[in-house]
Amino acid sequence: MRSTSNPAFRNLPRGGFGGGYAGFQSQAGGYPVEPGHGYAPPTTGDRPMTVDDVVTKTAATLGTALVVGVITAVAVLTGAITPWPPMIIGLLVGLVLSLVIIFSSTRKAPNPALVLAYAAAEGLFLGAITGVFEYLYHGIAFQAILGTALVFGTMLVVYKTGAVKVTPKLTKWIIGATIGAAGLMLINLLLSLFGVNTGLREAGPLGIIISLLFIGIAAFNFLLDFDMADQMIRSGTPSRYAWYIAFGLMVTLVWLYLEILRLLSYLQQD
Repeated sequence: MRSTSNPAFRNLPRGGFGGGYAGFQSQAGGYPVEPGHGYAPPTTGDRPMTVDDVVTKTAATLGTALVVGVITAVAVLTGAITPWPPMIIGLLVGLVLSLVIIFSSTRKAPNPALVLAYAAAEGLFLGAITGVFEYLYHGIAFQAILGTALVFGTMLVVYKTGAVKVTPKLTKWIIGATIGAAGLMLINLLLSLFGVNTGLREAGPLGIIISLLFIGIAAFNFLLDFDMADQMIRSGTPSRYAWYIAFGLMVTLVWLYLEILRLLSYLQQD
């Protein structure tokens, strides 16, 4: 399996049932071998992953985040709650849960409750931020959601049609760009603590260019996410690991949405 810049996929199992999916197409996968008994049909927990597993788990994860996000945003806009508590709680809980999910992937099966809890925490965090931005720039929330959906859909079409091949060279480029973006933001954060303003995260030509660059990097990360999911399906990874795919896609979607929201705010300030 090729590597990926998404930490959610770093420690996942490789292979397992020897089935073969190709390009997100259906298959009649092989069954695990029981010593002395030949082939045995898989149970619900260990059968090979299918596209339907990926779709349903991803839909449940994104749906949870969307419902919590909308409720939180409406509460912020109506003045029922202030934005800072849900923003901070969602950020911290989401960070802790993401680390637990990532580092537990090598020791035990994925926990659907943890993934859904992470989605709810992110929904709380994004909903609070969205409520603030929507208050400042009316209509920006719908634009950001639409933009995120369009980028996601476009990259899925690009991957499925093979318009851009996920080669080892492209994979290394995307991983390097992602690490570079994270490093740049870390340096910018450290400098800001000492009162140094780089202008990277402010409205203006430089801030717009940086946001566009980050949106592009996040979009290309979807290609790696799709490719990793495809490889897991082809290799017959157990179906329960579809929750990790949903989690990984959620991580990329959160980054993309925040960058699009930031870019739209810049454009409305000019």
